[in-house]
Amino acid sequence: MFLKRLCLLPLLCLSCLVQADDWVYLDNGIVRLGVRTNSGACIGFFGESRSGRNLLNHWDEGRFVQQSWYGNRDGSLWNKKPWKWNPVQGGSWKGAKSRLLQFHATDTNLFARVIPRHWAAGTLLTNVIMESSIKLDQAVAEIAFRMEYSGQTRHDHTQQEFPAVFVDAALKRLVYYRGDRPWSNGPVHKRIPGWPNQSDQPTEPWAAYVNDNNWGIGLMSPGSTHMTFYRFGGPSGSGGSGCSYFAPIQWHAITPGFDLTYRVYLTIGTVEEIRERFRTRRNLPLPE
Repeated sequence: MFLKRLCLLPLLCLSCLVQADDWVYLDNGIVRLGVRTNSGACIGFFGESRSGRNLLNHWDEGRFVQQSWYGNRDGSLWNKKPWKWNPVQGGSWKGAKSRLLQFHATDTNLFARVIPRHWAAGTLLTNVIMESSIKLDQAVAEIAFRMEYSGQTRHDHTQQEFPAVFVDAALKRLVYYRGDRPWSNGPVHKRIPGWPNQSDQPTEPWAAYVNDNNWGIGLMSPGSTHMTFYRFGGPSGSGGSGCSYFAPIQWHAITPGFDLTYRVYLTIGTVEEIRERFRTRRNLPLPE
């Protein structure tokens, strides 16, 4: 079943909300963003409105652009390997879905409130609530993520993904800036990551995966000073197992009463276009 609703915004910008099966899309005529409601309302589609091509990967519940948090070792196993307390917005590695508590969609905004799954153990973590609020601004998606923890365990101070970003493997070149003069339009660093994880310290808090023509998808996470990344498999489209991954990194300890909101920006274009859009948004205030 396919439903479509349209409204006319100021400046004659046409924006719409589209629903199809378990997907809900925002489309402003420049970019289209889609969330999968049966996978924690994670962002699994982002592309140009005109092309219909998806630049993200949503092969399993751990892909998407989504929240993923880490705590102490807890005896859980992922693929027979010792794992940590790890609430994931989309669900578990065996495909168990997170629980969607609330979902609101208008022609211009999406909001979701979710109980996540433990990535390895598959259990619903009822002492964790994740929220996401999304809107489009021209070619940029503005996304506010929130995580609330009501448990009593004091988890160690550790690396956190801010957020996890999984991209179509056809975009293989990772681009970012790591020089000593941030936001001065200095030359960017380019590399083709491999497997397993690698890391670096960008001095501008963004990265992008691009093709041979320097065009692709980028995300900025203000306040993030480190990054982890890898590529797995070959080009197989947004629904295949091959992917290009990166995550901006911040350090936090999940302790009783933890409640944190952060904002990120997602966009499509050339490296120059991506960087300029991020430059103009780098000092915007955090969401209330």
